[in-house]
Amino acid sequence: MIVAFKNGRTELDSTLVFLANSTLQASSFHKDIEIFVPVPLHWTRRLARGYNQSLIVTKKLNHSTARISTDLVRMRRTKFQPTMASPAARARNVAGAFAVRYGHKFAGKIVCLVDDIKTTGATLNECAKTLKAVGTAKVFALVLAVAGQNTV
Repeated sequence: MIVAFKNGRTELDSTLVFLANSTLQASSFHKDIEIFVPVPLHWTRRLARGYNQSLIVTKKLNHSTARISTDLVRMRRTKFQPTMASPAARARNVAGAFAVRYGHKFAGKIVCLVDDIKTTGATLNECAKTLKAVGTAKVFALVLAVAGQNTV
């Protein structure tokens, strides 16, 4: 469903947002969130796709006080993460790929990153590292799915 959502089936947002909101409401950090930050796409990928799926979800999250910021940006186009063979390769792929815009309001704030799929966490970790470097107090993440997890 998420892959279809990423590839043009934007009508699936209502189901995915319902699940995201349910998870968010049950989280231990829900009431602490001050800013939601969708994981950014590089402008060329955003232009080709026509939308950022993480931003669509973020805009429909239910929270009475948190605002949305798009001041986290992807500065360079990275390779498509599923083509990376290992967690280390994924981490290298996104290392240094993100920055924050001048005049951001992240210092001292509690931020929740919003993304569609977490596989190794490389993208979320790099985004969090970038946000922490500019003084963000805490970074949480809300994802629609966790892929590649072995269960025993």
